[in-house]
Amino acid sequence: MRNSRRSEVDPFIVMDVMEAARQAEEAGRHIIHMEVGQPGTPAPAGARSALKTAMEQDALGYTVALGTPELRARIAKLYGDWYNVDLNPARVVVTPGSSGAFLLAFTSLFDTGDRVAIGAPGYPSYRQILKALDLVPVDLPTAAENRLQPVAADFAGLDIAGLMVASPANPTGTMLDRAAMSSLIEACQASGASFISDEIYHGIEYEAKAVSALELTDECYVINSFSKYFSMTGWRVGWMVVPEDHVRVLERLSQNMFICASNASQVAALAAMDCPEELEANMVVYRRNRHMMIEGLPKAGFDRFAPPDGAFYVYADVSHLTNDSRAFAREILDEAGVAVTPGLDFDPERGHGTLRFSYARASEDIAEGLVRLERFMRARGAI
Repeated sequence: MRNSRRSEVDPFIVMDVMEAARQAEEAGRHIIHMEVGQPGTPAPAGARSALKTAMEQDALGYTVALGTPELRARIAKLYGDWYNVDLNPARVVVTPGSSGAFLLAFTSLFDTGDRVAIGAPGYPSYRQILKALDLVPVDLPTAAENRLQPVAADFAGLDIAGLMVASPANPTGTMLDRAAMSSLIEACQASGASFISDEIYHGIEYEAKAVSALELTDECYVINSFSKYFSMTGWRVGWMVVPEDHVRVLERLSQNMFICASNASQVAALAAMDCPEELEANMVVYRRNRHMMIEGLPKAGFDRFAPPDGAFYVYADVSHLTNDSRAFAREILDEAGVAVTPGLDFDPERGHGTLRFSYARASEDIAEGLVRLERFMRARGAI
């Protein structure tokens, strides 16, 4: 049988790195994982306990397509607690992870052939999901002076149907402040382009609170997830906030695409939102790891990066060390036993000279990884 043209998407390189690391571990090696953006901690204990109780008392069948009313109401409350936004729970759509939300958003907002702008570097699956839906991703090469975030001038005069931004961003960890976010929203509104804000790293911030697009406008799609701050990657549950007149559209799409997000995951997610002590204990680890990375990476010869505002990544310029980040990442894995992600995942044009380092794991692993990187670079004669 033939495959569709839409299926011809690029691989998610970090998943290939994960597989190479798994094979090395299977062969008996100890690998330090700095490649994947996945907390090393489990879902909060309260979430796991709530699910255990639910499994004993409930069949955990389908929920309604938009998500359980209890979870939607609790998510709406979060916007009051975090941003002082009075959000109608009816605008909340629970999804099978943020990936499900991207599919729903792109399907709801855009028609075949529409051009959607995304910042480069940026999360690679934006580009591939758009391609698979017969949409056209338009990479906006972002500038260092803008902390690798898009600005309105980057898409001025371009024919685009929408703009996707992320703050804190993957892979850079940089954030848009209120003025920068407002400028992008105003530029989209002036041109009739839809504005989508990926906020899945909200809660993981270091020196300033991230700005939600919902603080500035109701005419946007906001996407979030329980994967990062709530430490629930494999549970595959996220959410969207959309304008009220879009809710029924999203409901129909959700009914047909997914029926609903996992009931079990929704039970756990609801409980996870009331585990502040455990979640803030995770943040203590991320802050410690960030400090170690900012100090340790330059000692290992990786000194060209901007300290991250949020998330748990460092995106380093290694163009003075290599013009093939994929081969360099493989060399680091083979020689140092540290898995890192080549920048080509995030920026097809300029990523040959960048690497992403994740510091989401235990502090002991981060410390050991930095020692190994310094040893590797010293042996290579790079420091």
